[in-house]
Amino acid sequence: MTRKTVIPIVSAPPAAAPEVGLYEATKKIYPRSVQGLFARWRWAMVFLTQLVFYGMPWVEWGERQMVLFDLAARRFYIFGLVLYPQDLIYLSGLLVISALSLFLFTAVAGRLWCGYACPQTVYTEMFLWVEQRIEGNRSARIRLDAGAFSLEKLVKKAFKHLVWIGIALWTGFTFVGYFTPIRELGMAFLQTQMGSWEVFWVFFYGFATYGNAGFMREQVCKYMCPYARFQSAMFDRDTLIVSYDPRRGEPRAPRRKNVDPRSAALGDCIDCSLCVQVCPTGIDIRQGLQYECIGCGLCVDACDSVMDKMGYAPRLIRYDTQNGMEAGWSRRQLWRRVLRPRVLIYTALLALLVAGLLASLVARTPLKVDVVRDRASLARIVEGGRLENVYRLQIMNATERTQYYRIAARGIDGLSVASPDEAIEVEPAQARWVAVRLQVPYGAAPAGSHTVHFDIRQADGAAQVSEKAVFLVPR
Repeated sequence: MTRKTVIPIVSAPPAAAPEVGLYEATKKIYPRSVQGLFARWRWAMVFLTQLVFYGMPWVEWGERQMVLFDLAARRFYIFGLVLYPQDLIYLSGLLVISALSLFLFTAVAGRLWCGYACPQTVYTEMFLWVEQRIEGNRSARIRLDAGAFSLEKLVKKAFKHLVWIGIALWTGFTFVGYFTPIRELGMAFLQTQMGSWEVFWVFFYGFATYGNAGFMREQVCKYMCPYARFQSAMFDRDTLIVSYDPRRGEPRAPRRKNVDPRSAALGDCIDCSLCVQVCPTGIDIRQGLQYECIGCGLCVDACDSVMDKMGYAPRLIRYDTQNGMEAGWSRRQLWRRVLRPRVLIYTALLALLVAGLLASLVARTPLKVDVVRDRASLARIVEGGRLENVYRLQIMNATERTQYYRIAARGIDGLSVASPDEAIEVEPAQARWVAVRLQVPYGAAPAGSHTVHFDIRQADGAAQVSEKAVFLVPR
């Protein structure tokens, strides 16, 4: 009997499933330089904002820095104003005005702040300018990064980063100069005597500028900035946004200059991709509104330059509204809808808030007073059979001249100030604690707590403040 050999059948192992990446590595964006109206506006805002930021700490007002936030002394000098922590209401008003302004600008024309005045935009533009001057135009930068290591590449990269670090450290130094008098800070730097906190903040702010503007760039706008996420809540169909006109541009295709697009059944877009190449965030505006769009208008400049070369009408990409794009409105019709009730209400509220804040600053009394009871002695009988309460008054001179103040009190019959009657001297922008004794004849007031008022008057009568306190009469 023949014996058969049984060969076991072994199934082939299953093919490994293709690995699926859950995160796509970010590709570096090489923005192309462009000339045009909106590019000039961006550079105008760069010059304006940095002239203010870098220049203001060096401008003097009288014998001091024009803008100085002296946290150690708790004094805030802004032009001719001397503000104390008690003036926090003005900061609150300024923040409300800033927020409402952002709402107004966004309702009118989208992300104007992001495209023209945001520090991330401004410093990215500055760093890109340095990069273009050292490494060359867009094509040269791409070739340099893709090329092998060489001495030329080392020198260009090193020089670029050296300039970036210099700008970043100067930015950090200027930032700290708003909180420490910048001339004193400069001398301390030259003498290597800067304080530890000053050194920390110079390098921290400088490092943030270097990292954000040099490396992160559009990543900050796309992933870190919360404004990109909630901006749609302030948009509507009558908000001006950077828009591509698909009815005019499609179908898009390359062609020669002498080709009539109508006879070739083509739109005006020649699919040159310049609008993508100049975009700081690397998006294609032809795909419609995207949250990454910062509304800078550089794609408008790039497209207009191409339309001019091709002999086509400009503004294939333009600032327009969704309603205006669909209905084909004229500029007059467009602006009539842009200035809608929502925008007018924002404008009216903003004007009222600004007027109210300015009026409050003009009418502000340059004198602050805090009243604190002396806890060591709430009430006592003194010579002459009089009942005495002791208080401590902090008198804050909010002017830049030495002032003299007199103190009076009212609220109880026979109430008098037993402290010395001479005027109290307070130096410019300084505060002084003064012990004040109030007395009443014994039995002039029933037992309990009684409201009294301190009246602090400037010697020349220019300012007067009244502060409430409590006078205790024991049983």
